[in-house]
Amino acid sequence: MDEAIKKADVLIEALPYIKEFRTKTFVIKYGGSILSEDSIRKSVLEDIVFLSFMGIKTVLVHGGGPNISDKMRKLGKKTEFVNGMRVTDVETLKVVEDELNELNKLIVDDIRKIGGAAVGLSGKNHGIIRAKKMPSKVDVGFVGVVTDVQRDEIEKQLKANAIVVISPMGVDDKGVVYNINADEAASKTAAFLGAEKFVLLTNVRGVMRDAENPESLIGSLHVKDIKTLIDQKVIQSGMIPKVNACIDAIKGGVKKTHIIDARLPHAILLEIFTDQGIGTEIIK
Repeated sequence: MDEAIKKADVLIEALPYIKEFRTKTFVIKYGGSILSEDSIRKSVLEDIVFLSFMGIKTVLVHGGGPNISDKMRKLGKKTEFVNGMRVTDVETLKVVEDELNELNKLIVDDIRKIGGAAVGLSGKNHGIIRAKKMPSKVDVGFVGVVTDVQRDEIEKQLKANAIVVISPMGVDDKGVVYNINADEAASKTAAFLGAEKFVLLTNVRGVMRDAENPESLIGSLHVKDIKTLIDQKVIQSGMIPKVNACIDAIKGGVKKTHIIDARLPHAILLEIFTDQGIGTEIIK
């Protein structure tokens, strides 16, 4: 009986959040090595289906870097990076597109198996993500930056209560296709949709004052504090582009952003529907 009461208490704690966020739009970015692990993916997608059933309009933008790198190795093709961006020639662009299409289908199929409604959209094929060549001192090939996100098809699917799964490729006005960084694609999508929340899933708990101390998690951050933490090297390495993606989303009008560890079972629900949360929220 006590266990049943505890479960009821959890539901009651979630009630005001469900009431607040029902009919709102969440954009979630999911990629990296955590995308390829079946148990983690199942937990993440169960959370996303739960959000959908709660009446939250949910968009999932996925990456696929490790899968792309594995495929490149199998093809005997060297992978080069410049400032964290994959140098993308014509052959690499084809690999990127093929791998992202496979992952998109995998995610959509998994959501449907769980019982959710989902539709997969390609930033390229559906013309959703408009892009231009990324300016760079070193030519990185077909790597683009987002200039616009076409909302009509996304909003049409959301109104039909589908979870929208987007692969991060873009196209310019001349039909040239570009590889887009998934964090950027997700944050820009959140901004153009006027999302309530942007959630960035990763494989660390959030922003930590001390990477070796799990108790040093910073639960809440203001945008104005981030530069100081970068200067102090509290935020460094791979966390910098993640917090920058959150800042871009907030500057674009998103109300609140979150960085959470997808390896924790049902991390999204714990972050969104509990008073304490389990990751780092970044707010204006």
